[in-house]
Amino acid sequence: MSSPDQKKINETDINKIEIENGNQQDQIMSSEVTKDNTENLAILETHLVELKNTLRDTKLRAQAEIENIRRRTKIDIEKAHKFSLEKFANELLPVIDNLERALEIADKSNPALAPMIEGVDLTMKTLLDAVHKFGIEIISQTNVPFNPEVHQAMSILDSEEVESNHVIMVMQHGYTLNGRLLRPAMVSVSKGKKS
Repeated sequence: MSSPDQKKINETDINKIEIENGNQQDQIMSSEVTKDNTENLAILETHLVELKNTLRDTKLRAQAEIENIRRRTKIDIEKAHKFSLEKFANELLPVIDNLERALEIADKSNPALAPMIEGVDLTMKTLLDAVHKFGIEIISQTNVPFNPEVHQAMSILDSEEVESNHVIMVMQHGYTLNGRLLRPAMVSVSKGKKS
């Protein structure tokens, strides 16, 4: 073979080698691209799962917060209904006290005063029934243990009949509104038998 023919063969071989090298590089690059795509896909899937979890958690927290707001609002409304009368009730207590005093000092033996005494007594009973309907309760029990949360001790007395640290006498009634103290009962407390 001559040199030009050899040159053609060499060029053909070189072209074949270059094509094979190019194909190998394409395969390597294609393999790398596929590998990169697989890695990227795995990363994206992981990120998607994290986002879904975050979204679910956020949704659950928002629902819980809404439920808490509803519950707090309901409690606030209930308290407002229960205790909206507190100021009004406090203004009525002196009226009740005055009616009680009027009955205490009235001369029940005088027949001329009987209709007036009966009227004051009925007025007081009607007023007490009305305030009771709205959750106002009277603290007036005797011979019960002294409770500093609802009683105010005005005096301590010897007593043969009443146990030590028990209420002997109520000087002024106390009142509660739906379990909340409006005014403590002013009481005398027993210190037991005289030694």
